[in-house]
Amino acid sequence: MSIAELILLSLGLAMDAFSVSVCKGLSMKKIDYRGAAVTALFFGVFQAIMPLIGYFLGSRFERFISTYSHWIAFILLGFIGGKMIFEVIKGGDDENAVSEYRLDIKELCILAVATSIDALAVGVIFAAQKTNLLMSVSVIGGITFAVCLIGVIIGNRFGSKYEKKAELAGGIVLVLIGVKLLVDGLV
Repeated sequence: MSIAELILLSLGLAMDAFSVSVCKGLSMKKIDYRGAAVTALFFGVFQAIMPLIGYFLGSRFERFISTYSHWIAFILLGFIGGKMIFEVIKGGDDENAVSEYRLDIKELCILAVATSIDALAVGVIFAAQKTNLLMSVSVIGGITFAVCLIGVIIGNRFGSKYEKKAELAGGIVLVLIGVKLLVDGLV
């Protein structure tokens, strides 16, 4: 996987967390930069940890899946991206929106796990494709941190105008990366 593909993958994975970060920003009457940084840190760390877990689960079964890794990547990324696109189109529920801002570590953990489940599947893909794990999780975590920090600030300043567009873009990016990986594997 090239660095450009990894960056695009990272941006796609970060879009759920970005959407939640925008909601956290919406609930701030005045921007709380400490709260924004802690929120972004939670999402970035969890988004980096999940591919590690998926990698080690996937590496145990690598010899069984390496022959079909391009199909696995296509199916997983297509499913994850398709689900994101479907949720935007159907109008999705705003279960992650909060009415009043508060820095609640328990809530951040739950939100970070919920928005990083798709990164677990990406870790399985990394194992099958023998991806540089340290670089990959660092890029995913760093990009998610930056995107979420920006998300909180955007949410605070501009409202929910970009939330659905970001999730739609993330879904499309994941589907396109899945298609590219499939094509690369078939050629």
